[in-house]
Amino acid sequence: MAELPGYSIGEISRRSGVKVETIRFYERIGLLAPPPRTVGGHRVYGFAAAKRLNFVRRARELGFTLGQVRGLLALADGREDSCAEVEKLARAQLDATSGRIADLKRMEKVLAEMVQRCSGGTVPDCPILEALFEGPG
Repeated sequence: MAELPGYSIGEISRRSGVKVETIRFYERIGLLAPPPRTVGGHRVYGFAAAKRLNFVRRARELGFTLGQVRGLLALADGREDSCAEVEKLARAQLDATSGRIADLKRMEKVLAEMVQRCSGGTVPDCPILEALFEGPG
């Protein structure tokens, strides 16, 4: 029996930047179909699986939850749905990301003010520790 053409799990992991255990997890939860196996039982991933794995990785990098990724894949697999639904999901993610960035900027400002007040003195008089005990003011 001939070997199947495609990528081993290690190779697809290296090519996609997704860890082997994560690939197996994606298979278990149905984001990635279980691939065919060689006579020896090794997984063999084809081009479509590699493309889908890259899709999942990129969506996760952009902050989409696994549930949202599942929804995006369903839309991509459907091919008949409107792009407006994809835009709606992407817009919601953009809004959430913008909110997190605003929160991080506020945190950065507070931390910068705390660090600026530090004179490098001793712990009992540390303005950073005092500010943490005080809370928002």
